[in-house]
Amino acid sequence: MKNMLLLITVVLLLNTNCFSQEKMHINVEKSTIKWIANYTFYFGGHEGYIAFKEGYFIKKNNIISGGEFIIDMHSITNTDLKSKNDREGLVSHLKDPDFFDVKKFPQSKISITKVEYSNETNATIYANLTIKGITKPINFEAEFSFDKKELKTRFKIDRTLWEVNYNNKLKDSAISDAIGFEVSIKI
Repeated sequence: MKNMLLLITVVLLLNTNCFSQEKMHINVEKSTIKWIANYTFYFGGHEGYIAFKEGYFIKKNNIISGGEFIIDMHSITNTDLKSKNDREGLVSHLKDPDFFDVKKFPQSKISITKVEYSNETNATIYANLTIKGITKPINFEAEFSFDKKELKTRFKIDRTLWEVNYNNKLKDSAISDAIGFEVSIKI
């Protein structure tokens, strides 16, 4: 009888843990990724947006513990150039094989592997970032606003680690290796 009671208790506890995990899909229309690329030796650069295709957070025991986000590389835009021809030319160049090779790699991905909270609304997020089929670990600080159902973060990556290079070395040296991102994810 005691063994049966113990077995029932264990099964109930395991079921409770399974049900306490929730998959929270993001609102891709309201979520944004702004990219910022600067020149190395003088002020200026380019910026624009790129869109989420889909994504979700894993919420367990009332905290974010994981998630995965797919980025549509076809959606890249430029917002700093004045002329439509210049904007289209830059975007076309960014989609070329020497940068993001969008024909071959139409999606990028961020997979959260670990979240370390410093308080209720701030955390360090550890993730794997996949660009051009290359996966590397990254980490960044993030702020959660549970009442607004939003996560905000800013971080930079070294583009060369994902083989995002311009073939002409002289021109490539004028472009900073760092690409910045300002991200707002809404649920």
